Amino acid sequence: MKKRQFDRRKKMMADVLANPAYRPMRLRELAALLDVPRTKRKELYRVMDALVEEGRAQLHANGTYTRAEVSCVSGVFLAHPKGFGFVDIGEGEEDIFIPEDQTNRAMDQDKVQVKVHEKAVGKRKEGTIIKILEHGRREVVGIYQKNGQYGFVLPDNPRLCRDLFIPGGHSQGAAAGDKVVAVITSYGSKRKGPEGRIQEILGKNGETGMDILSIVKNYDIPVEFPEKVIRQADRVRDELIPGDFYGRRDIRHWTMITMDGEDAKDLDDAVSLTWGDGLYHLGVHIADVSNYVQAGSALDREALRRGTSVYLTDRVIPMLPGKLSNGICSLNEGEDRLALSCLMDVDREGRVVSHEIVETVICSNQRMTYTEVQKILDDSDSAVCEKYQEFAEIFRKMDELSALLRRRRKMRGSIDFDFPESKITLDSSGKPVSVEIYQHNRAMELIEDFMILANETVAQEFCEEQIPFVYRTHGEPDPEKVEKLLAFVHSQGIPAQKAKERISPLEIQQILREIQGHANEALVSRLALRSMQQARYTVECTGHFGLASRYYCHFTSPIRRYPDLQIHRIIKDKLRGRMNAEKKAFYTGILEEAARQSSVTERRAEEVEREVEKLKKAQYMQEHLGEEFEGIISGVTGWGIYVELPNTIEGLVHISMLDDDYYQFDEEKMLLTGEKTGKTYTLGQAVKIRVMAVDLYQKNIDFAIQNTKG
Repeated sequence: MKKRQFDRRKKMMADVLANPAYRPMRLRELAALLDVPRTKRKELYRVMDALVEEGRAQLHANGTYTRAEVSCVSGVFLAHPKGFGFVDIGEGEEDIFIPEDQTNRAMDQDKVQVKVHEKAVGKRKEGTIIKILEHGRREVVGIYQKNGQYGFVLPDNPRLCRDLFIPGGHSQGAAAGDKVVAVITSYGSKRKGPEGRIQEILGKNGETGMDILSIVKNYDIPVEFPEKVIRQADRVRDELIPGDFYGRRDIRHWTMITMDGEDAKDLDDAVSLTWGDGLYHLGVHIADVSNYVQAGSALDREALRRGTSVYLTDRVIPMLPGKLSNGICSLNEGEDRLALSCLMDVDREGRVVSHEIVETVICSNQRMTYTEVQKILDDSDSAVCEKYQEFAEIFRKMDELSALLRRRRKMRGSIDFDFPESKITLDSSGKPVSVEIYQHNRAMELIEDFMILANETVAQEFCEEQIPFVYRTHGEPDPEKVEKLLAFVHSQGIPAQKAKERISPLEIQQILREIQGHANEALVSRLALRSMQQARYTVECTGHFGLASRYYCHFTSPIRRYPDLQIHRIIKDKLRGRMNAEKKAFYTGILEEAARQSSVTERRAEEVEREVEKLKKAQYMQEHLGEEFEGIISGVTGWGIYVELPNTIEGLVHISMLDDDYYQFDEEKMLLTGEKTGKTYTLGQAVKIRVMAVDLYQKNIDFAIQNTKG
């Protein structure tokens, strides 16, 4: 039974139990009531067992089922280093606070059943964990400490509050101070802590790159490829053969360019552009990875398990082995490659008036970097302009088309969040030597505009033809967060409103336009982003709020994203006339799980990237203890204020470090006010701070206010 169908049946049975007219019944009576045939009763058993497991139903000694007597829900426990935690019960639902003495020894990421207490007015929901349904962690990454014949693993993850006991004979020869991965063999009890055995010795704590590797291992991100996957990749040819051309359009004579960052090795998109008769003929050509990664193969299963490539400050953890991602699948300059091409005719208003998706053979004429293209567009470097003069007119026309597409998206309400990203530079030992704002340019925007157009065009075709597909969707913002955003924007004297109960993309875009050049531009952009839901992969085409797009998918990066790879297979089955009823049923059966897994692995990659960035920023600020910097208040809470420096580094000024005063927190206005002094701290306020402390374990930076500005 598919998950979505199973969840619908659980909801239906929960509604039956909750009906006031319902009386306690055995399963046989329930089956008769609902007219469930004998052949389907096993499915009913499964549904009722799941409801009992989740605490939504109760099975009595006489075999009858009733609605649970206490309000219980299930979710994932998110532990806090101080011992308490929260239970995430699903998207759009408020999480449940779990006090330290109510966790019932649950570990971070455990799936748990929670008894929800009555909610006090104005307070968040609280609960008690009454049952651990499933342990979320199987391994612990940390430092091994030896104690005679036995030892302990001190977890790197501060959310894991208990050390892992390693009995004698289970250390695999680890020495004191080694960084290790340990398998949990027992989760412990009231009287006994968790136990485990060493599975892998990563190396000595403090070795170059060990800090990042520990984070990667802690999030269970696969680093090494299984031997079977490597063997399969090694069997792939390095060059095309005549048979590869069969059924494909040969467009190797087209002028085609790849445009990426200086360090990029996995080049999965190339663009071409010609013009005439009032139309731009834009080609977006994407590496045909599906030709080399067959569905259901070891390569495919590993790609699905990974879901995405992970880009960290000192390494890339690829979704596919380098033999493919940097080799035959990469659209390297001067080399024949297989591609899926989306060929679009775009008019002078930025509308796609016709398009075609076709299997092709291409050859990139030139591998360009964003920096080089920007210099050509600016005519700022005569040597670069002369070197690439044969492509200069194409780049100018691409820039012209990009401006049209961007203007058209803005007219419909597409939101462009323009806030600084971090660029962290490491030395050869992995030590951060600089943290700067990552500079975007028009060349990067140009490629982004072309990729968005191709993604929309592909998604629209398959949605309108009702072919099973994977879409990239983005829901409407959380109404409460939107109200807080509007309240803050109004407090800054910026006119902002929404015409209806729910805000539109155009209205958020208007807010961002109003704050352009404002001192709090980056801050308001970040608050607006935080009001949004997370984008995810779904099998329903429900649109993309942030892009104000009715149709959207990810088609353009199959080397580094699994949904794109899966989409390519669907496209090729359609192009080759294989999209019959049987094939549609096959895709219907697998795509929901592929979309869910891809969303999960994407979140995991984002969390790892964020944790590594936090660590490197903390390491950088450790070298600047006692120094003073200017920044702006980026967050106001009941426990203090967060200050962001111009280079994107953020630290906390704990409320105890403000003044010898008692501060009241106004959540609606995001304001801290001193009772005696009347001094206030609010979002966007300029302050001077001193770096007081750095905690590399928690990855936290502590500031102290020196004085406010203005």
